[in-house]
Amino acid sequence: MRILANDGLVAEAQEYLKKQGFTLDAEKRDPEDLVGEIGGYDALLVRSATKVTREVLEAGVKNGGKLKIVGRGGVGTDNIDLEAAKELGVIVKFAPNGNTNATAEHALGLMFAIARKVPLAHDALKNGTWYKKRFIGRELFGKTLGVIGCGRIGQSLAGKARGLGMKVVGFDMYHSIDSKIEYLDTIEEVLKVSDFISLHTGGTGVIIGEKELALMKNDAFLINASRGKNVSEDALYAALKKGEIGGAALDCYESEPKREGDPFKNKLQELDNIVMSAHLGASTTNAGIRTGMEIAEVVTKYLTTGDFGNSVNVGSTVAEEGTDIFTIFITHEDKPGMFGKFGMAMGELGVNIRENNSRKLAEHVQTVYVIHQKPDQVLLDKIASIEGVKRVAC
Repeated sequence: MRILANDGLVAEAQEYLKKQGFTLDAEKRDPEDLVGEIGGYDALLVRSATKVTREVLEAGVKNGGKLKIVGRGGVGTDNIDLEAAKELGVIVKFAPNGNTNATAEHALGLMFAIARKVPLAHDALKNGTWYKKRFIGRELFGKTLGVIGCGRIGQSLAGKARGLGMKVVGFDMYHSIDSKIEYLDTIEEVLKVSDFISLHTGGTGVIIGEKELALMKNDAFLINASRGKNVSEDALYAALKKGEIGGAALDCYESEPKREGDPFKNKLQELDNIVMSAHLGASTTNAGIRTGMEIAEVVTKYLTTGDFGNSVNVGSTVAEEGTDIFTIFITHEDKPGMFGKFGMAMGELGVNIRENNSRKLAEHVQTVYVIHQKPDQVLLDKIASIEGVKRVAC
């Protein structure tokens, strides 16, 4: 099988995939070339740079195209058309854990940077001027951090902040629970009591706009290492210009250059109460290795065993249509034709199969079928009567 890593892949992950027997291509394709060539690959690995559009996905599956899976190194899947992938039968998986610590550390670094005005003091000295009074800062100890979006990264940041003597409050629309965070009922409550606000929500909606900025303390700091569109830059510019909040530190923006070394222009650059970095949250050597290995492993599991772990565009083991699900455990000989016989037996009794997974078990195989009908004795006896079946249980 062939895999295209269009946004590059660390050497450790490349070596792992090759050892698994895959043919790996890590040469970057531009959008036009990607559309023209993707049908020859079984898997496409990307990070944030490559846009996996409907056009790309259709080219991957139509006219004999081989594309089966798209793997996203990292958490966000904004650059992948998930609905198109679902319609076309392409699984999308992500690698959510490798970047967690790196992004949380970067958010914490941005908090220190804006509170202690480190980049501003650095620039002054680099330009030959010694300032001390001008750059009097504030400590994080004893302050309240408000985390909006308390998933993996938000929780990791909360733990680090607690270690510095900060109180952590938070809001999460998916009701994540973490003992390090005091959960509040609304974003508005978090904004009103926090000295630092850090976003870890993802998505493309505006989380912090004019109304939200007005609720913040006038000396509070806003940190965004999530998604650029989560913050209205017009509203933030106005609030910083008027001194309505203490400052901001941003790692992502509403509009970002597509290539390394491209020019970047943003009106926020003219302000002296802001710190800016170039979407560096996940950009550490350590995170690159962890993420690369994670996505290589989850894609390998799907291509070699059909494992759906880390999939973001398929249903869970709970039936989406609201029906109950049940399991049947079949221990059987490892020989051709067994699955066909199981499927035929269930089909004759009108049983709707949701999925099945198999694993080697000593000299035999154990296959677990997930079905929508509660198995009765008639079904169990029918499967047990199939030659090669050693045991059936439910």
